[in-house]
Amino acid sequence: MTKSEASPSIATPDRYGDADIASVAALIADPARGRILMALADGRALPASVLAAEAGISAQSASGHLKKLLVGNLLRVAATGRHRYYTLAGPDIASVLESLASIAEPYQITSLRQGTRAHALRRGRTCYDHIAGKLGVALTEGLLDTGAIVRTDGNSGAGRAGTDPLSGGTPDGRYELGPQASEVFGDIGIDIELVQQNRGRRALIRACVDWTEQRHHIAGALGAEICRTLVAAEWVTRRPRERSVSLTPRGQQALAIRLNLPDAGSSDSR
Repeated sequence: MTKSEASPSIATPDRYGDADIASVAALIADPARGRILMALADGRALPASVLAAEAGISAQSASGHLKKLLVGNLLRVAATGRHRYYTLAGPDIASVLESLASIAEPYQITSLRQGTRAHALRRGRTCYDHIAGKLGVALTEGLLDTGAIVRTDGNSGAGRAGTDPLSGGTPDGRYELGPQASEVFGDIGIDIELVQQNRGRRALIRACVDWTEQRHHIAGALGAEICRTLVAAEWVTRRPRERSVSLTPRGQQALAIRLNLPDAGSSDSR
């Protein structure tokens, strides 16, 4: 046997055991890296300078943290001109962050600004590329009430099933398109057949247990298209450099008609 054949660095199936969750947990455990990851949890692509400001650290320190997150496969980076933009490696990373948020102690609020921001996140936010918080749950309830989607696990409404986690993605199959899907989604501006054709290998509808509401919001290809469509129509607005989103008065009126949506996630200032 040659030296290369005997080397322990050669990957063979019998040399792998349980997943090394400790190494991933160690990457997330650093406060600065945790803030960087949460800043990207809404699916945005941000440059290192913005991430440094979000984490409250220097550009040099941010560079070191970003390198570790890239090596750990938690982030991806893409070059655009002279700038490099960082994103989460995928929706599974966002789901892990949401799950951790459900059991983590919140940062102590020491200012009115922090309190306002925390309240806004609970009213409505993006979870990677779909809408979460009170607004996300209200949208799910509205889609159920109008027959755009139906629940298939024997439960009603958007409540968490007894076997669901406290936060994060649930097993596929909780929901499917309902008898009024084409009509309701068409009224919102979504071509449901086109979404089905373009979803690739991604699940059309996935349910996430919302960590602040402990109820379901819709993820998957359909959840992403709902978010994109509502933002493009200016029915939902994003806050600059934050994950929080809210209904505009125009969106509140439109969705009240189409989904019987209550006053959930609407902006207090617009």
